This record gives sequence, C-alpha cells and structure tokens, in this order.
Amino acid sequence: MINPHRDPSWTCPPAPAEIRDFHRSLPGYSPTRLVELPELAARTGVGRLFAKDESSRLGLPAFKALGASWAIHRALRDVTGGPVTIVTATDGNHGRAVAHFARRFGQRAEIYVPDGVHPAAIQAIRDEGAAVIHVPGPYDAAVEAAAGARRGLLIQDTAWDGYEETPARIVDGYSTLFAEIDEQLPVPADMVLVPAGVGSLLQAALAHYRSRPDPAATRVVSVEPSVAACVSASVAAGRPVTVATGPTRMAGLNCGTVSSLAWPYIHRGLDLCLTVTDAEVSGAARALAAHGVDAGPCGAAPLAALNLLAPAGATVVLLVTEGTAANPAG
Repeated sequence: MINPHRDPSWTCPPAPAEIRDFHRSLPGYSPTRLVELPELAARTGVGRLFAKDESSRLGLPAFKALGASWAIHRALRDVTGGPVTIVTATDGNHGRAVAHFARRFGQRAEIYVPDGVHPAAIQAIRDEGAAVIHVPGPYDAAVEAAAGARRGLLIQDTAWDGYEETPARIVDGYSTLFAEIDEQLPVPADMVLVPAGVGSLLQAALAHYRSRPDPAATRVVSVEPSVAACVSASVAAGRPVTVATGPTRMAGLNCGTVSSLAWPYIHRGLDLCLTVTDAEVSGAARALAAHGVDAGPCGAAPLAALNLLAPAGATVVLLVTEGTAANPAG
C-alpha cells in the first residue's frame, strides 16, 4: 500500500553522533556484514540486492543490542545509589538484549513476555540471568504489565504519552546500523525494506534517510505480518489505530499498536507498507539460507515483501534483523 500522506519534502534531525562512538567502545563491537545477493537480485528483478545481516550483533543474534545498550547506558547516568532492576516487555529479542546489557552493566532485569513467545527465546532471556514473567494475552498486555510494575527502571521500546525519552534513546541507538550501511554500500540505496513491529526500527530508518539533503532519495518500505499489521492499518486510517493480532512465526513483529514516537515519522516519511504471511516468510528464509544469510522469520520478512514488489533496476537493502537463534521458526 502506498502511503497517501507521504510528504517528499519532509525532513527531520539525525541521531546524535556520539552514539556510534559509544557502540565502538563496547567490547566485541564490529560492523555487521552487508551481503550482496546477485542471484536473488536477478530472481526478483532488482538491479542490486544487499542484506544487512544482524544475526550476530554484540554477542546477540539480533539488532536489538544497539538500542538496548545505548538506552540502558543513558538511563543509568541518572541513577544514584546501588543496583537497580531494569524492567521491560518483549516478544523476544528486545527482552534478551535488555537482560544481556543489564547483566553487563551490573544490574538485575525483569522481563515480561506475552503469549506466543517461543520457549527457546524465553530460555535465552533466563540464560542472561533475568527473571521472566509471563503475561497472558498479546504483546500490548505485556507492555501494560511492565509499565505498571511500579518498580525498577523501565526500558521499553514503544512509546506512549508521557513515556517517550527512553524509547527515543532506543531508536537513536539503532542509528549505528544505518551509518554502517552507508559506509558499506558501494552505491546509494534506492529502497530499504524494514521489518516493523511497533515501528521503532522503522522510525530509526526514517530519521536516517529523511535527515539527508535529499530526503526523498531512498524509499523506505515497512514490512509486517498480515495478522499484525498495525502500521498498515494506521497509515490507511491516517492516524494510529490498534489492531487485533493473531499467531505468527514472526513473533518479534506481532504487535498491535504503533509507538506514538514513531507515528509522526511514519505518517509523513514512509513510502510504502506491505504485509507478508508465515508461508511467504518461510520461503524467503530458505532462499536467504541458500545464499549464506542466516535469517529468522522476522529477518526474512523483507525478502518475502520484495517478492511482492520487485522494483526493476533499483538498488535495494533488506534489513535482516535477526538470525535463527533469535527466533526459532518452529
């Protein structure tokens, strides 16, 4: 679906430059690889096709490490006294990243998970030393429970009225990913396909590409599960709406409400929004694996969407946001 509210002249400020320096200072940091996929480019009809492979990022199998590390680092600057408990809700990767960096920074973590999160993903959070609390119901219910815990330091990657500073820092943390792409791409990107849950990574992509001198040069496309398409529904309505969600292998994208912080960027900056099914994503994951890219269901979603779009002759970047270790497909 084309965004009817897209404003090609709309611009926004870039993320703070200090974030890249912070990530470079972390033990184990290195840019994740950008893989060119000429055979898949030929199959889909695009000019050149690249996958940003986030299957190994700062010791974790997903991009979420970038946002969680920066947000926790900044939040702890304002904490006085002893250790705190860091709290969040998750459908998988964000919670594991929060638990990981809470431990690395000497803090405790308490992670709220909704129905539908794979047991292996829950165990991975526990393996980081965090307490896991199951909340019956969808992702939004887990967010509500974490926000209402009334203890600890909330590090949530979705925003609502009155809770925006920390989600903004998480989004800013993702800016490192796009700075790396700029350095790695041999030619400018015509199109970037971004998996969208609540919209935080999508917001980061839009902040990056719409802060440039030519804000319309790169088309940004959101990709969602057909059973959890809150971005598409909101774009169609011209305002944020909440949708009922259904079961999907794309657990990290199974979100019913767009982040209030992301919405202004989406409303004016997003070019297209697409939805994909579990079957389409399974095929895309197999295709990526055959070309040496390890992709979990969420990470394979952009290729599945590209098969529906196929912009002839374009240079396209797929954000493969997770590996199979982050979100088992079973």
